[in-house]
Amino acid sequence: MGYWVLAGTLMLCVQVLLGGITRLTGSGLSITEWDVITGVLPPLNAEQWAVKFNLYKQTPQFHLLNADFTLGDFKFIFFWEWFHRLWARLVGLVFIVGFLWLLFKRKMKSEMIMPLLTLFFLGLLQAVIGWIMVVSGLTGDALYVKPTRLALHFIFALGLISYAFWFSLKLLFPVSRIRNARGIRGLSIALLVLVFVQLLFGALMAGNKAAAAAPGWPLINGDWVPDSLFKQSPWMLNFIGNPIMIQFLHRNLAYLILLGVFGWTIRLFRSGIIRYQRTRLLSPAVFTLLQILLGILALYTSSGIKANRWVAFDWIALLHQFNSMLLLFSLIYSIYVLRPYLK
Repeated sequence: MGYWVLAGTLMLCVQVLLGGITRLTGSGLSITEWDVITGVLPPLNAEQWAVKFNLYKQTPQFHLLNADFTLGDFKFIFFWEWFHRLWARLVGLVFIVGFLWLLFKRKMKSEMIMPLLTLFFLGLLQAVIGWIMVVSGLTGDALYVKPTRLALHFIFALGLISYAFWFSLKLLFPVSRIRNARGIRGLSIALLVLVFVQLLFGALMAGNKAAAAAPGWPLINGDWVPDSLFKQSPWMLNFIGNPIMIQFLHRNLAYLILLGVFGWTIRLFRSGIIRYQRTRLLSPAVFTLLQILLGILALYTSSGIKANRWVAFDWIALLHQFNSMLLLFSLIYSIYVLRPYLK
């Protein structure tokens, strides 16, 4: 059962990466309907393709950005959105079939049923949020979905994955307690919260195309503290819609997380806890360094972004997203194993 939940967690990670590819290829608005059953199959003939393409032609994205699209161009973006939705259905199918089989075989303890049902309903909620996100890009003069809804969709996905990963750890690993872990575990939780905030701003970076607003490092367009941080009014809008402010916060949160993770790692060495699981407990520091490096590379390559073309920035951005999940997993694992020893 633990391996089944872990397999579902990995499938959810693939789903997040497919979402990243969908965003980077500009494919998210290519399917304008939410057909839970009939949407499983893609168009199978020229007539069906013409219907789907005509629906896309009614979107503001087509009129304002992709008016020169051929049917071949449309098929490319349609594939990624269709595959993203198909994979979500496969995740749900794996869950439902596995749940019913384990229930029928009586291999499930009663206390395991509620966490699994929670996972299922969180998955349904995530699907609804995804459609609400798509709808935001189908009206008015929207070229893409609203950044705030993109960020909400992303952060809910990470919450779902984190819950599933934690539950799989409970099933796969026995409870163990470590001396001198209480304070370090508290610091681990604080770092996890900080990483979630950072990932939220990472999603806002993506939604606002903020990397290209200041494609360099360590300065932001020549300044440490840009003058345009509060150019929008009311001032609170700058935290969700001002690319310079979002990038400024995203960068500085990264530095804060780096300091926190290395301070946390030093405490592990000083307390002697590191001897229990050296490789796994050192992984947050490794993933944090790699995440910052990928972020810097993403900034430098963002000036080469080209609409509807996969370039170096897109590869780096996808790796940046993948590594963020690895960092998240490493911190969740650390919190799980760093249970304080109780006398």
